[in-house]
Amino acid sequence: MSELLLLATEAPAGERLPVGDYLAATGTLDLLWLLVAFPLLGAAVLLLGGRRSDRWGPYLAIGMCGAAFLYGVAAFASLVGLDERTAQRDLFTWISVGGLQIDFGLLLDPLSATFVLLITGVGFLIHVYSLGYMAHDPRRRLFFGYLNLFVAAMLVLVLSDSYLGLFLGWEGVGLASYLLISFWFYVPEYATAAKKAFIANRIGDVGLLIAIFLMFTALGTTSFEGVFPQAEMLAAGTATAIGLMLLLGACGKSGQFPLHTWLPDAMAGPTPVSALIHAATMVTAGVYLIARSLPLYEVSETARLVVGIIGLVTLVIGAVIGCAYDDIKKVLAYSTVSQIGYMFLAVAIPGAAAVAILHLLTHGFFKACMFLSAGSVMHGMNDQVDMRRFGGLRTKLPVTFACMTAGYLAIIGFPLFAGFFSKDLIIEAALDQGGVRGWLMGGTAIVIAGVTAFYMTRMMVMTFFGPARWTEGQHPHESPAVMTVPMIVLAVGSVISGFVLVHVTPLTDFLVPVLGSEEADHALEPIVVTIIVTAVSGLGVALAWVQYGRKPVPTTAPVAVGPLTLAARNNLYFDSLNEGVLMRPGQYLTRALVFVDNRGIDGAVAGLAAGVGGGSGRLRRVQNGFVRSYALSMFGGAALVVAALLVARVA
Repeated sequence: MSELLLLATEAPAGERLPVGDYLAATGTLDLLWLLVAFPLLGAAVLLLGGRRSDRWGPYLAIGMCGAAFLYGVAAFASLVGLDERTAQRDLFTWISVGGLQIDFGLLLDPLSATFVLLITGVGFLIHVYSLGYMAHDPRRRLFFGYLNLFVAAMLVLVLSDSYLGLFLGWEGVGLASYLLISFWFYVPEYATAAKKAFIANRIGDVGLLIAIFLMFTALGTTSFEGVFPQAEMLAAGTATAIGLMLLLGACGKSGQFPLHTWLPDAMAGPTPVSALIHAATMVTAGVYLIARSLPLYEVSETARLVVGIIGLVTLVIGAVIGCAYDDIKKVLAYSTVSQIGYMFLAVAIPGAAAVAILHLLTHGFFKACMFLSAGSVMHGMNDQVDMRRFGGLRTKLPVTFACMTAGYLAIIGFPLFAGFFSKDLIIEAALDQGGVRGWLMGGTAIVIAGVTAFYMTRMMVMTFFGPARWTEGQHPHESPAVMTVPMIVLAVGSVISGFVLVHVTPLTDFLVPVLGSEEADHALEPIVVTIIVTAVSGLGVALAWVQYGRKPVPTTAPVAVGPLTLAARNNLYFDSLNEGVLMRPGQYLTRALVFVDNRGIDGAVAGLAAGVGGGSGRLRRVQNGFVRSYALSMFGGAALVVAALLVARVA
């Protein structure tokens, strides 16, 4: 990937490179739909083929994802051979109603091409890892089918040339993630976690739909090439509303405040799912949506500021809660919440959106590496996730320890590792805004860098150092090569990706045609920022070592803790808040609507039917066929007429 970026960034404007020229001439981009077709075909075969594909199905899924990656590389190289470095292909007419016609097409440009390589590349490694992790699961064919479906949906999301097409991929990702999180649905806890993720994402989806409706109402189109050039024509209120609704959708998919609580619970799924969702794919969809929609946010400063505030709040929440959990996967999950917060913060800063994508890529490497390493620990510890029951594993799981260490050093921003380059650039961009906003955002980002170093060091120490605290009968063992090789590849990416993407093949330069750039005066010199961030991170490491490395770690969590720790163990009570603000009112509203429907609407309809039925039944009794009854009726009618005449005469 880095070599291809080098080709892209070194090509003079308007000049085609030999490799790109050759691939462009072969018509590679004319078959862009194959990127989606490969994993979609794999999903169809595995999900519809039945048990006859149990034996070879997982290998087909790996092959389809690998084919998508190879074709993505070829398409990327072809893109380099184009003058505009943008390829758009209309595939078919999707919706045709009266005067409304919407075509379904694919768009490959520097932004979508970057995501394609990340999704298929990391996705392929996770597929391979899953071959070992799910080796003994009787339903693994379905698992690999869901993985292929997930990759296909993500590719539709990032390749679509319109918001409506993006929404199709968006919903596909939601469906696939639900199926993957609830893969072990027979465990009530896992089924509940999947339902929680599904509902939280539906809330965000409503926001995205409203934004699409507003675009169509105001501009008459939902395609990128139709919306972005007209963005400046939007009224300020409309632009702000669209920006905020897009943000709501992004918060749901990327696990940002206030819809972040589903993300840690999604750890109920198999570990490869955690890596796929939390590292390179689903949680990055929200960042992609905001980055793709930058022309809309440039019209509304208010919406852009709210994006930054949400990112800032979320990175604090994720880091604080991450300090209190003992579940290794949930610690990593909350670190994802925090790291995505850094990306939201960056994408909201003028000229820094490319830096957000840079951090997204490096995060894809080191977080996938850490999740797969955590899965390797669980594999060797009989699915144990409590770090208080680990300890001393560095000698038992040497490869896993080395890979986890690479990811750990990258996420805390250790010099020359991946996170060191991308996170520092985000902090620099935040500080460069100047004024109260710059110092508040930049200062908070620096402090959270230290907190990140603290809870990640805590995780490393409790898992790999100190005396063994294993449950009786456990025998830690290293994972097989089919699991460790993908971990090693990702570990290498955790070490070198930051340096390569910043100094060898500058990713930010490659993304300029889509995301633009903006020079800002430095509030602090970059070297000063680096020194400060490194020092703060070092302080976090030292505090964690003193607290957990030099003292015995109890096998059960202490009960006598401070209010902040207690709140963090309870997710800062955001679950309770969401229940009180969203779930309970929703339940009461549903019950009220059901009551009105049953007693009001259904009652009125049923009452009318009963009245008509009862009245007709009584009226039917008059026509009984007896002559005496008819004579009596005639006599009664005559008597009434005579009585009426007498009354009228007297009056």
